[in-house]
Amino acid sequence: MRIPKHIGIIPDGNRRWALSNDLTKDKGYDYGIKPGLQVFKLCQKEKVEEVTFYGFTVDNTKRPSEQKIAFTKACIESVMLLTKENCEILVLGNTESPSFPKELLPFTKRKKFGTGGLKANFLINYGWEWDLNLLKKSDASKKRIQPYIHSQDISRIDLIIRWGGRRRLSGLLPVQSVYSDFYIIDNYWPSFKEQDFYDALSWYDSQDITLGG
Repeated sequence: MRIPKHIGIIPDGNRRWALSNDLTKDKGYDYGIKPGLQVFKLCQKEKVEEVTFYGFTVDNTKRPSEQKIAFTKACIESVMLLTKENCEILVLGNTESPSFPKELLPFTKRKKFGTGGLKANFLINYGWEWDLNLLKKSDASKKRIQPYIHSQDISRIDLIIRWGGRRRLSGLLPVQSVYSDFYIIDNYWPSFKEQDFYDALSWYDSQDITLGG
């Protein structure tokens, strides 16, 4: 089986899962932490080189405060869990915003844990416009925006897997996802099953990867 070098994970459906289990929407995020660790370990097992987890976006911070607190806490816990594993962690997001958790500031430069190996990226308080540096006004004298992206340390994504049934990228790393294959799982993220991951890999293996050539 051809294994993607870099997998992007969109862990959607936490709130819908909570409602379907007679919980308030904010309670769903706690149940999304364990699936993240499971996916990480499966990526290690299958020799994936890099995995990116979509934590929360700048737009997500407009949600009710109890939800914002809950998903921020879940993201912090998810990062801290991986510090006990062999990996290289990078947290990417707008650190100038008060919505970026200060607990994750030490991870905004890639850090090696254990023996290193699998690169694990977390997009926290992330926005695609911020990433592409479009929020800064261009220099009127140069007539251009500064030529860099914030996510330059993240490689091209081969396969994106989205739980929750939605058919959209939601602004996930627009440069790195330009040629990504996109696999949708209808189950909500907290209902993650190992078979979801292997179904996605099997589907990816059947695709004709040409990168436009």
